[in-house]
Amino acid sequence: MTGALKSAAQTASASILAEAVWAALGTVLDPELDEPLTDLGFVAHCWVSSDGKAVVRLRLPTYFCAPNFAFLMVADAYDAVRCVPGVSAVDVRLTDHFASDVINNGVAARKGFVRSFEGEAVEELDSLRADFLRRAVLAGTDRMCRSLRLSPVELAAMTLGDAPAGPDLERLRDRRRELGLPCTDQDPLLIDPADGSPIPVANLRRHLGLARVTRVSQEANSGVCRGMLRVRYPEDET
Repeated sequence: MTGALKSAAQTASASILAEAVWAALGTVLDPELDEPLTDLGFVAHCWVSSDGKAVVRLRLPTYFCAPNFAFLMVADAYDAVRCVPGVSAVDVRLTDHFASDVINNGVAARKGFVRSFEGEAVEELDSLRADFLRRAVLAGTDRMCRSLRLSPVELAAMTLGDAPAGPDLERLRDRRRELGLPCTDQDPLLIDPADGSPIPVANLRRHLGLARVTRVSQEANSGVCRGMLRVRYPEDET
């Protein structure tokens, strides 16, 4: 193979790998908003060299975004990129954030949240992640229910298999699966996200109301974050 052909092949290989890395980043969610970092605009830079080194730079809407949320996103992005076949090295960093050095160093050293923020953090972030997943289940439940125009009793009789197929249903299944909650076609559409139990008839309206409030809050926060990101990085609009 000539030098030119070899160079072209390496470029094509790096391009394919970069697409795979971008797809992997698309599986990483903002834990509060339950949306991919790639859709939110939180990935400022993604580059893959011909020898498989992946370089990713993340950014957030403000300099003071919660460090625990930020740590989860950076750590999840690192893990997602590291698992892409063909990636030989990973360099994932958060920029323009007050705790970026601590977060970046902690994630790169695989320290975990408590050791990274030694003297400040008292526990790892598993319970926080689970809390946000439960909120995502509630929000996803409302997304499924609000278009059905059924009474609470009719909704309570539905299973996941009865619900309309589509991205919202698969998103709800995924969140329930991550929490270890029932997620087959035979399982109820309406469940308690804390333990997976069916919602009693007496609690149906309260549960559906909570699901709606959770969904509206989540989507409102998403809109605020997108707007703040555009203001912080106006050059992206040109």
